[in-house]
Amino acid sequence: MFIVIISVALTGILQVMNQVMRHSADPLIHKQAMAVAESLLEEIELQDFISADGTNVAVTPANRATAYHIAADYNGFTTGGAGISDINGVAVPGLGSYNASVVVANEAFNGIAAASAVRITVTVTDPETNPIVIDGYRTAY
Repeated sequence: MFIVIISVALTGILQVMNQVMRHSADPLIHKQAMAVAESLLEEIELQDFISADGTNVAVTPANRATAYHIAADYNGFTTGGAGISDINGVAVPGLGSYNASVVVANEAFNGIAAASAVRITVTVTDPETNPIVIDGYRTAY
């Protein structure tokens, strides 16, 4: 009888440990996706609001280092399933299963007219297809 009780208790403990171990990396995956989203949002927020010649025309080439000069240039940006790359287009090792997309749209913000502010929405999808969505604003100052 003693062996049966110990066996049942041990089985229950091992089931719990198995479940915990199976999902132990989940917070890391979520944290990595959040770090990618924050990094991309910061990259966009650091861009100028309008270009030096006063125009606000979006471009679409893939290399962000040469093609993306103002915040609005990032509207519609997506990794397209290719994984995360740095600003020069070089794939970041270990982030091939993550994907990102960006929407930049004029929106009034805290008393600032919509023509002078943009809302930046960055969505990063982790390898388990869980989306991380963060927003930020860039104003003409």
